[in-house]
Amino acid sequence: MTASRITTIGFDADDTLWQNEAYFRLTQERFTELLRDYAPSDHLQDRLLAAERRNIGAYGFGVKGFTLSMIETAIEVTEGRVPARVISELLGSGRAMLDHPVEILPHARETVEALSRDFRLVLITKGDLLHQERKLAQSGLGDFFDAVEIVSDKTAATYRSVFARHGTGADEALMTGNSLRSDVIPALEAGGFGVHVPSRIEWALEAAKEPADHPRYSSLPDLGALPDLVERLGSTPTPSAVQPAAR
Repeated sequence: MTASRITTIGFDADDTLWQNEAYFRLTQERFTELLRDYAPSDHLQDRLLAAERRNIGAYGFGVKGFTLSMIETAIEVTEGRVPARVISELLGSGRAMLDHPVEILPHARETVEALSRDFRLVLITKGDLLHQERKLAQSGLGDFFDAVEIVSDKTAATYRSVFARHGTGADEALMTGNSLRSDVIPALEAGGFGVHVPSRIEWALEAAKEPADHPRYSSLPDLGALPDLVERLGSTPTPSAVQPAAR
């Protein structure tokens, strides 16, 4: 692992700090039940995934785009004959997901709290602005972060920009999250460290090949191992690195 001073640590939110994908899976199961008279479950899931992929550019990431993709798929597979009650239930499922209480994942609070004492922490997440702001407020973790960035997508340019605004540059930053495609690989491409903490359930559109040979890549079994990893990387926070950044 390439030695470097780390001044800033970025965290993903969904399925890194709190539960998320499990609720999508439960709603997707209900979606296939509602439409089981029109198509097999596997076919419905494939069509829904294709709609999500197609609609990301228009709707972005999150519950609202997922709900619209479910409705679009229901209309397509029924050739416009989907009952109004099914559309109503799909809308209700989307609202239920938006209103679901936040479930903090194991080790998230103690890890964020411990690292916030010595490093600048930045929450970097995709999704609907209002929903992500609501989840952060309900999580009780907001006070540990020096900055919060809710972005439309995560690319190398995104990380370079975020860590330039809220840190000392991407080369002195570490990004941790459950998605190789969004949290790890673009952070490595930006010149930073990337730490993968796999989640129990992975969205198919976030899958990517593990960059196992990259000198700045690490994989951990859970967030509880992150403080020890940061210490092993030989990070040496400076006074300027631990002052809260402007929000």
